[in-house]
Amino acid sequence: QVQLVESGGGLVQPGGSLRLSCAASGRIFSINAMGWYRQAPGKERELVATITSGGSTDYADSVKGRFTISRDNTKNTVYLQMNSLKPEDAARYYCYANLVRRYGASPLDSWGQGTQVTVSS
Repeated sequence: QVQLVESGGGLVQPGGSLRLSCAASGRIFSINAMGWYRQAPGKERELVATITSGGSTDYADSVKGRFTISRDNTKNTVYLQMNSLKPEDAARYYCYANLVRRYGASPLDSWGQGTQVTVSS
């Protein structure tokens, strides 16, 4: 069993900052990419940012220059620093990890339950 648990969401004013964390636990042999998606009411889930095990990152155009993804491989944890938040950033943010549970197994995607981010004055 693998669990991804997000934390750090909440209510913030426009222009403010939040830092999301996501820790993976359970039977994990290795983790490849980790990342964040978000979904606002009535909209499709969209990619926010990803980071490989080697530290290469990719971002949605809408968050470039404002969000920073990072990870701590010793803790199986991924972070998302969100600065200059806008009302359109409000959504439920989901963490994911592409991981291998045991040596020789195929990678699989695992998801967290999400954490809510509200941006409002």
